[in-house]
Amino acid sequence: MATLRNLKIKTGTCKRIVKELHSYEKEVEREAAKTADMKEKGADPYDLKQQENVLAESRMMIPDCRKRLEASLADLKGTLAELEESNQKEGMEIEEAKSTIVEVEQLFQTTEA
Repeated sequence: MATLRNLKIKTGTCKRIVKELHSYEKEVEREAAKTADMKEKGADPYDLKQQENVLAESRMMIPDCRKRLEASLADLKGTLAELEESNQKEGMEIEEAKSTIVEVEQLFQTTEA
């Protein structure tokens, strides 16, 4: 049985994962710049290799985060649908969930294009 509390939790989860995704994307940009800078300055090969490993690890986190966001979005949509079936169609939590769904779907559309 879906409740408003569950909806609020799932909405919060989606928002947190979106923040995480943005954080990982910024981290990749930062680490890529650092790696390029190290290559320009002719850094020690060992240090450069370690930096490339850090960059690769950061890049691996983005697809994982997207998968979790997709699963979380599907979960949120399911809970929202259950609540709407039980005639709970209004309220702050429901509006917030709907806006979060729109925001996440727009994020997916912009990254796919």
